[in-house]
Amino acid sequence: MNDTTDTSSPPVADLEVDASGLKCPLPILRAKKALAQLSSGQVLKVITTDPHAVRDFQAFSRQTGNPLLRQIESGDASVHFLARR
Repeated sequence: MNDTTDTSSPPVADLEVDASGLKCPLPILRAKKALAQLSSGQVLKVITTDPHAVRDFQAFSRQTGNPLLRQIESGDASVHFLARR
């Protein structure tokens, strides 16, 4: 999923995790820990540079039931917006 052409505003995040420079599984583990701090419906923003993170977060969303609201890829980084279920 590549939303670089989407001109709508990204979701408003309640919490942000910068996992830049971290390789799998660390971005997912950081996201899981951060989601535990949020209430149902709140949004987590995760910034990653791992090239596999887009697929990893799609799978994480399916496995945990936390909706993946949007993914934005820009250069070497990607930003993932997850809602706490």
